[in-house]
Amino acid sequence: MVDPAAEAELAALGLYSTPVTLVDGEAILGFDPDALDRVLTP
Repeated sequence: MVDPAAEAELAALGLYSTPVTLVDGEAILGFDPDALDRVLTP
């Protein structure tokens, strides 16, 4: 709501809630340490 560009970026991805973390184009919704480990660990 405060940053229209960020809101538009999320909407383009079909996402309408926060927080969202994007890692190499993969969206991780909410606080999900397991998902973050999965995408950040080589």
